Amino acid sequence: MTPEEIPSLRLSHSGLSHSPFKTAAEAVAHSGAVQAQDFSAAIWSLGLRIREVSAAIIEDAYNDGKILRVHVLRPTWHFVLPEDLRWMTALTAPGVKSTVAASNRKLGLDTTLFSKSNAAIEKALEGHHSLTRQDLKGILADIGIVTDVQRLAHIIMQAELDGLICSGPMRARQHTYALVDERVRKSRELTRERSLAELARRYYSSHGPAQLSDFSWWSGLSSKDAGASLELIREEVERTLIDGKPYFSLHDDGAVVPEPPVALLLSIYDEYTIAYADRSAISDAREIERMIVQGNAMTAVIVLHGKVAGTWKRRVKKDSIEIRLNPFRELTDEEQDAVEREVERYGRFFGRRVEVA
Repeated sequence: MTPEEIPSLRLSHSGLSHSPFKTAAEAVAHSGAVQAQDFSAAIWSLGLRIREVSAAIIEDAYNDGKILRVHVLRPTWHFVLPEDLRWMTALTAPGVKSTVAASNRKLGLDTTLFSKSNAAIEKALEGHHSLTRQDLKGILADIGIVTDVQRLAHIIMQAELDGLICSGPMRARQHTYALVDERVRKSRELTRERSLAELARRYYSSHGPAQLSDFSWWSGLSSKDAGASLELIREEVERTLIDGKPYFSLHDDGAVVPEPPVALLLSIYDEYTIAYADRSAISDAREIERMIVQGNAMTAVIVLHGKVAGTWKRRVKKDSIEIRLNPFRELTDEEQDAVEREVERYGRFFGRRVEVA
């Protein structure tokens, strides 16, 4: 394997080269968890990996609870499967809680307050109720817990990390929360060791070739736990040294790697761009890190032949979506045609007419 082959392999293993999945649940199961703080961008990321799908179909899967959105792995939302929610939360929530502990102290949030807020949230949601963030803000105010945007976000995140709540169905365009015990009908029970192995297996299968530090960053696990995870599946992975760095992926058993797409329009938070500590394989390191720091302000990236080669933004208008393209260099005719096809694909996915600015 050469450094030039890494993008092709990652695109193939992630499903971006050939859209191998039939449902949103299949796509999420393959990845293990899919970063999803930007909901519209996250369902587009799933849509790129699923055959013959639309935003409405994925939203239906979300509303039906076939995929859930919850804080797990790191202090941000991810899509996960209901059956994976409990073991994944048990494995990674302690690390997330440790990460946000200092912020909680600055916000005046402690175990006593969380116990009180969790009890109030649980009572309000009992009976298969689903409530918006503003609904929960009112519930907390009724018991004397005053919240601003940050305090409310951390209180709700704590309830997710405690395994109490997860996403409920959308109410119009607003997200809601529901009780895990009422929303999750089936749940896998895994020991900690099996959880470590399963998370590593999902990651290296869907994100490889990747380094151990990549998995540690993506999973939120300590370097020690990440190393233990890899050791548990050692016989299932192949190790390749590239420029002195060890990369790991699950054995492919001679599978043919598809040619990478000429062009892709990806979210800055797509697993292809976000799920690595070392992103030098797809872009100049400083360039991609700068874009990720900007986050939603940057919105999205143009990927050509597996490499980040520009940015794009969308603006939702009354009857259309405006796409503004900003390639870093002049495109070839083949690349221009491929980008235009991806723009059309985006419009079909959301069922809207697209204008290119």
